[in-house]
Amino acid sequence: MSAEVAIQKFSFPFARAAHLSQENDVTRKGCIQVKTLELRELQDDPVLSNPSSVRVIGAQAHNEKQAQESLPELPPGQDVAAAQVLVFGEASKSTVLSRQCVFEKLIVESEDQRPAAKRQLSSESAARTITVVKKSAVRKEADEPRHLQQKAQLGQRPRACASVTVTRKHRKDLFTSSDVFHRVDSHAVRAGAELKEKCVYNVKTIVQSITKEARTELEKLRAIWVWLCHNIEYDVSGYLGHSEKLSSPEEVIAAGRGVCCSYSNLCTEMCREVGIECQEVPGHSKGIGYRQGQSLKHVKSDHLWNAVLLGGQWFLLDACWGAGRVDMEHESFVKRFDDFYFLTDPEEFIDSHFPDEEKWQLLDIPISLEEFERRVFKTSAFFSMGLRLLRPHHCHIVTDNGEASVSLGFSKPTTFTYEITQHQDLLHCGASEQKESINSSFGILTVSHRSMKLQLLPPASGMYDVKVFARPEAAATPLVWVCSFTVECPTPRAMEEIPENPFLSWGLQSVAGSLGVTSSSQSSEVAEVNEGVFDLVLKTSRPLMMLCELVHPEMDAAIAKRCLATQIKPDTLTCHVLCPLHGFYRLSVFVRDYEKTEVKFQNTANFLLHCRGKVVSPHELFPPNLGSACGPGTRTSEAGLSKFSHTTAVVVTQQGKCNITFHNHRDLELHTVLSKEENKSAAFPLSRYLFCTYTDTKVTVSISLPDTGVYRLGLYARITPGGDFNPMCDFILRNICDQPGIPFPCVYSAWSKGCVLFEPRVGLLEPASWVRFRVRVPGIQRVSVVGETRTDLKLNKSRIWEGDVFSGNALQVLKLAVSLGDSSDMAVLMTFDIKQQDKEV
Repeated sequence: MSAEVAIQKFSFPFARAAHLSQENDVTRKGCIQVKTLELRELQDDPVLSNPSSVRVIGAQAHNEKQAQESLPELPPGQDVAAAQVLVFGEASKSTVLSRQCVFEKLIVESEDQRPAAKRQLSSESAARTITVVKKSAVRKEADEPRHLQQKAQLGQRPRACASVTVTRKHRKDLFTSSDVFHRVDSHAVRAGAELKEKCVYNVKTIVQSITKEARTELEKLRAIWVWLCHNIEYDVSGYLGHSEKLSSPEEVIAAGRGVCCSYSNLCTEMCREVGIECQEVPGHSKGIGYRQGQSLKHVKSDHLWNAVLLGGQWFLLDACWGAGRVDMEHESFVKRFDDFYFLTDPEEFIDSHFPDEEKWQLLDIPISLEEFERRVFKTSAFFSMGLRLLRPHHCHIVTDNGEASVSLGFSKPTTFTYEITQHQDLLHCGASEQKESINSSFGILTVSHRSMKLQLLPPASGMYDVKVFARPEAAATPLVWVCSFTVECPTPRAMEEIPENPFLSWGLQSVAGSLGVTSSSQSSEVAEVNEGVFDLVLKTSRPLMMLCELVHPEMDAAIAKRCLATQIKPDTLTCHVLCPLHGFYRLSVFVRDYEKTEVKFQNTANFLLHCRGKVVSPHELFPPNLGSACGPGTRTSEAGLSKFSHTTAVVVTQQGKCNITFHNHRDLELHTVLSKEENKSAAFPLSRYLFCTYTDTKVTVSISLPDTGVYRLGLYARITPGGDFNPMCDFILRNICDQPGIPFPCVYSAWSKGCVLFEPRVGLLEPASWVRFRVRVPGIQRVSVVGETRTDLKLNKSRIWEGDVFSGNALQVLKLAVSLGDSSDMAVLMTFDIKQQDKEV
């Protein structure tokens, strides 16, 4: 048969047909033998359906000596110059040599190295790059695919060409996400339910039914794996020895339960029905019954899973772990489909599965059994959330000075929490796999932009189990277990108790940005409080309302309320904190949109404060009944009150008096209130220590405080005519002056906008003395001071009423009154008290 006829007979889809010239027809002795691969295994590979993906590869001897040495003894008369063309598809290259071993250019050999057997191809044949080599070299290369395929079946990576690096395919290279199997999965689940209802237990019938919708080997395997996960439950009773373990596939299918070997045996048999190479892999797993940190050196392996050959490469899967988990506390199986254990990447699979035979690790650099024992246990959620273990790299941690730390990295916003408990032997025992919040105060968990840090502080010497839980920030589901550690504490650290934090972590929460909080003046680290005073400032992207909570293990809730003062501005939230006790405090912040009064407050930040130095004395705490809005802010701006002389919530006075001014653009009716926790020593009501002056749009609130201490100044406004007075803001007045302040005159309703008192600015006058009065009262006809006699004040060029008035000896009060017309009736503006000789003030 000529080479041209041979090529046509085998009908390979060459991209460019190669023809030998007629004048160089090959004789029977020098015929070209065409060797084809068995493509039966590659029928499902879509690459082979593309004619352009097929290549003609030639092999050649490097020199004549090498060719002669490689030739076996041949029968007499057989031409040793006979050559062979090896044709194979790109999709099968890992089975033959390697996926990276397909040359993009065909090798051309212009002539044979042995003159005695030389066969010259035509120039056209050489130009089309068909290679002619010695038969002995071809025989050696033809045997190579079979040899490599046997190695692949043993789970060994085929050796690549020396110049090409082998690149292993990962799960993501096979499919982007499990959503691509929606059609196959749905059919497998539906068909499985129908077969179960019909009591069909035959493996072949089941496989034919569930793979009906599958088009490729991968989809067939997926259908089998999904059927196993949904139709076979783990036999907890058989595992615990309470009942006999089922053995045959039909018994397992009929009962719908089995142990790990039942899953692996069924998987192997079902794969055989569809022609997929599948192996059972025995080994150790960190599942039920595993003791974290235990030595497995002389322990018999306890688990079985599977390895499957797809496209010439082995992949790992575990239907037993994919079906759900065992609840040892209730000795029951919890069905939970876990897609992670379908074709899991070896680098992730090795954290929980260690095969008896090293080759089934499928790793470039296999790990030892000791390294497997030391590795941190990670659940499937750890990988599905894209978490990274930053430190430590081994599961057993020994504290240093009573402290140990764990750190994880993440690429997407994630919420974390943890649990630390007394050590238990079994890894899958005790605490649940889901959690809402923490119930321990033996650690400090902080979350930054791309990492989580957990500082562990065991309360006493001993061994502890630590579980870390997490969930995506946007998820509303409970947090799930992601990894575990064992902490050994030889000597605990002597320290104060840390308050519990039910809001997962310290610092800004991961949801802070979505709630409108953009940054914080305090990081997630512990804040050292100096002088017993701490200020927190949060920047916001929109107007927010804020509530704060302060917790100390030994502090009463009523006292804690007097340690907080909040100021709310459109773009800033400020919280002033007082610390009356030494130790640790939890400061939690809750926010909601300012206008959305129907929306609940949500936790946005939690800070750990530590006060070791000076503390605030009880009489220095904030006044009781402070409002949520202290100092000027969003509420005052909305009411048209602006240009405050004091922009902070806390005003400190060293003279015992001050003036607070602002502008009232809407001409609202205002009211002020001065209060203090205790004021038993004051001779006058606290209302006498306030005096308001309102001219044009400017409002001045004059304050004279009777003694040292902390006061509350409440500012109210009537927004709608005839309505109630609404709180605008509270000022905290801290007086450090030892001299008592003098009260102001008692003011009446006739004192209104435009009225200004220049002299006297005190409401307590000396007896039997002359007092200068100067006052501006617009729109009146007469101003008089009424005592023992009436003294009329005179109007000067500056429109100010003024005059000197004798206070008298026996009088107790002087009245400043005005007349609005010719009538003799007068309205009292204010009254002044006269000091009594025998009365101490």
